[in-house]
Amino acid sequence: MSQPDLWSAEQAARATKGNLVGGQDWTATGVSIDSRSLEPGDLFVAIVGPNSDGHDYVEKAMSAGAAAALVSQDVQPSGDFALLQVPDTLKALNALGFFARDRSKAKRIAITGSVGKTGTKEMLRTVLSGQAPTHASFASYNNLWGVPLTLARMPADTQYGIFEIGMNHAGEITPLTKLVRPDVAIVTTVAPVHLEFFKDVDDIGRAKAEIFNGLKAGGTAIINGDIDQTGILKEAAELVPHASIVTFGEGPACDVRLLSYEESALGGAVKIDLAGTELSYELSLPGRHVALNSLSVLAAVSASGADVKDAAAAMSDLQAVRGRGTRHEIATSRGDLVVIDESYNANPASMAAAIETLGKQTSGKGGRRIAVLGDMLELGPRANELHAALAENLADAEIDLVFLAGPHMKTLWERLPQDQRGGYGEASSDLQEQILEGVSDGDVIMVKGSLGSRMGPIVDMLLDLSTDKTALRA
Repeated sequence: MSQPDLWSAEQAARATKGNLVGGQDWTATGVSIDSRSLEPGDLFVAIVGPNSDGHDYVEKAMSAGAAAALVSQDVQPSGDFALLQVPDTLKALNALGFFARDRSKAKRIAITGSVGKTGTKEMLRTVLSGQAPTHASFASYNNLWGVPLTLARMPADTQYGIFEIGMNHAGEITPLTKLVRPDVAIVTTVAPVHLEFFKDVDDIGRAKAEIFNGLKAGGTAIINGDIDQTGILKEAAELVPHASIVTFGEGPACDVRLLSYEESALGGAVKIDLAGTELSYELSLPGRHVALNSLSVLAAVSASGADVKDAAAAMSDLQAVRGRGTRHEIATSRGDLVVIDESYNANPASMAAAIETLGKQTSGKGGRRIAVLGDMLELGPRANELHAALAENLADAEIDLVFLAGPHMKTLWERLPQDQRGGYGEASSDLQEQILEGVSDGDVIMVKGSLGSRMGPIVDMLLDLSTDKTALRA
């Protein structure tokens, strides 16, 4: 089935105040800033980034079937291409985002937080898409390019728009939330992430609170009520005229409260109080952190006017995002293994949550729970201390064996008891042979680390052990 038109040449020119060259009547079914993933019919936006210039790939994009290219006025690519010329392509991408936002009547939900942004966004996508046309950020498109790109891709008939907003420096969220202008804004939590760029965790809280700088008057701020920075977040939300503030968590004062949670290897049973109404539902993903984030999701569903009971029922359809808890059950020549892929990123809060979840997994007969951990990055002078502190999490979760990679993880290695040490390497590549020699039938293996620690290849190596590649779940 063909894709509906997203942009006409006339609309794109009007939105960006650009000049059409070489073609006046094209239509685009999508928007792309990457010639490698471009789909035929996309409008290619030639972004000038710190490491590459999209103008160098205009011809490649057009050869791949782009409908047109959005380029700077001072660039004249060779070839007979349909171009939309503007003074600045990033500003033009933002202009497309503004135009797409204002032509749609969608309720917009923005999400930030030190941990759980992408998972919460995907939960919202799942529970709302069954109720009405829903549009959400792709992957973790949450920065100065990803947020306007997500808006520019939003169809006019969207009823619910879901936007992930990230940062690693103060001041980065404000322009993005003002671009989205959300009806609902969620802060999942505040934790010691990107400490390299902040004085302390309260400073991170103030940066996360910037999401309320774009919240519409009368909108809803959804805030984690269990953290030390709740007050900081509330103070920022109270500056929004006529805003409603909803807290979620386990504390008795929370507006949306977790009453009980019974975890299993593949999910959990949740009971909550949502503003005086009890709801029970099944989650298809494990982890107490997932259960808590589901409270913020249902609070957002309620604030957006969607059906909360239908959304709660849809929680049983959740799928893990690749690199963020994807579970693979594989048969190998050495026996059955479970590989949990948490390799996309890591920080102290998400690492603690992943270790706790691993501890709840049931291994096969004679199998063990094995953690394979890489360095957590951007933690500043407290990095070694925060890595070493994971020894307590590993002990509490009764993890049987631990493999560690990276210079900061060396401090954790030195804290581990001898019988918990599986292997250590300066780099993740140094661990591969040690892991291959160490795993056996029935083991459950969780792999996690910051993206720069390159733990993904360890997941790939383990999955390559499968004797049935068709059994792997993407």
